[in-house]
Amino acid sequence: MSESVNKKALAEIVAQRLDITKKHANEIIDVVFAEISEVLVDGGKVDISGFGRFSVKTRNERTGYNPVTKEAINVPASKSPAFRPAKALKDAVK
Repeated sequence: MSESVNKKALAEIVAQRLDITKKHANEIIDVVFAEISEVLVDGGKVDISGFGRFSVKTRNERTGYNPVTKEAINVPASKSPAFRPAKALKDAVK
């Protein structure tokens, strides 16, 4: 397998392994990603046993500095998606 796999290549792999069409495999992948996204947007977590956990990480408000003027600026709190790999995945990658 190559070092980088995009969605199209992933759909081809799924289609081949499950003996389904690429179109059907692509639909499955779309549904999985849409569901993960929906849970995260709602503030939840997605645990996939042996793979990892998708969650939302909250970053607190902080004071930053403009690198040109050195002026202090307020950086508002924000949320971003995060992924924490399971031990099994970490061990497999080693």
